[in-house]
Amino acid sequence: MRKPNFFYYNQTCRAGVIQTGLLVMIIGIVAGLSPPATAHTIQYQVENKGISVRIFSGPDKPISYSAYEIFGPSDKIPHQKGRTDKNGFVSFLPDRQGKWVVQVQEDSDHGPHGARITIEVNQNLFMKSFKKPLVAQYTKGLVGVSFILAIFGIWALLKSKRRKNGLA
Repeated sequence: MRKPNFFYYNQTCRAGVIQTGLLVMIIGIVAGLSPPATAHTIQYQVENKGISVRIFSGPDKPISYSAYEIFGPSDKIPHQKGRTDKNGFVSFLPDRQGKWVVQVQEDSDHGPHGARITIEVNQNLFMKSFKKPLVAQYTKGLVGVSFILAIFGIWALLKSKRRKNGLA
């Protein structure tokens, strides 16, 4: 039986240890230089910015899930597209000052209805003002005048019938 050569065994073990240590060091350097892996994370940030528009047909009747488009100042293609939420809200974050236009289209049983809202955004990207159509600004006045004209029309019709019948 042969005796093991301890010198050869020690040299082989040392070479294996050195190679293993060198490999671990190379893997550590490569891992340290590579960017962190974030392939499957979703990140978010909540900010108290933006402009919200509520679209409704009555005080308690929001225009839910209707299509909208938002155009920035002098934009030909929409800045944002989507649908209103359950409560009829559209929210967006303007990226420059000027006149922004929100166009909403609602489909109803008796045909489509649309609204065009113009919003003036100042240099701080906050709402400066917004413009309502004339009918929206003076709805109560128009309804009141219409009601008075309807009563006058009915009165004039009844008076003309009485004259024809000789009852005047």
